[in-house]
Amino acid sequence: MRSRPSLRPVAIVGAVVVLFLLFRPYVIVPAGHRAAVFSLTEGVWNTQLGEGFHFLVPVVHRPYLYEVRTQTYSMCQVHWEGEVKGDDGLTALTKDGQTVSIDISVRFRPDAGNVWRLHKEVGPDYTAKILRPEVRSHTRVAIAEFPVTEVYSAHRQAIEDRIETRLRAAVQRAYLKIDDVLLRDIRFSPAFANAIEGKQIAQQQAQRMQYVLEKSEKEKEQKIIEAEGEAQAIELKGQAVAENMKVVQYDYVRKVAPGVQAIIADGKTLAAPVPKGE
Repeated sequence: MRSRPSLRPVAIVGAVVVLFLLFRPYVIVPAGHRAAVFSLTEGVWNTQLGEGFHFLVPVVHRPYLYEVRTQTYSMCQVHWEGEVKGDDGLTALTKDGQTVSIDISVRFRPDAGNVWRLHKEVGPDYTAKILRPEVRSHTRVAIAEFPVTEVYSAHRQAIEDRIETRLRAAVQRAYLKIDDVLLRDIRFSPAFANAIEGKQIAQQQAQRMQYVLEKSEKEKEQKIIEAEGEAQAIELKGQAVAENMKVVQYDYVRKVAPGVQAIIADGKTLAAPVPKGE
């Protein structure tokens, strides 16, 4: 009689699988991430785990994942676009005391080689602790260096460059890297906006008047040219008459008195030739 196969090995394997899944003695680091590890016996490891599968001691080792790909942190007036819901736009004073409202986005990423330091010194909430206050501070400082007319005009790129340079130096100490700073929108006070609109209207009116004046000037020049042409024609005609006086006299006699052979005017005889056969 055959003996039944023992179920003990199957039970042992099943128990191991259950324990493995329950205690998760491993961590899988996804693409674009690093893992800082806190140990109950050693504290934070002086290194970070790269992408892939890693064994850990359950309960003793606790991993913390950090995304090291480029991320965007926005502070804007539109309620659903920023990291903080609601009106999260910045307000700042220009060099001449005008208030402006700013929507800004910052592209950044944690330093992949110092994730363990970031975790140890700052923690996972580094955007609220480091990035956000630094963005607010350096944006206001940069805006305060320009008068409102330059903020309104073509100096936006210069403002972005100053914010980026200072922000990069500030957050580097917290193991963050800045890729880009984007001033998405700058809004001015109603009084300044009305002044700009009035200035634009005045400029348009001035341009329209300039066009009218230029058109009148061209018409005047055209009339002068025409008058000069007529005067020149009269002068040429006078010269032709002076050079051909006899022809004029003949034409005059013929038209005034077709049957008269001669006319005496001012002591001068104007003769007309007698047609043949008379």
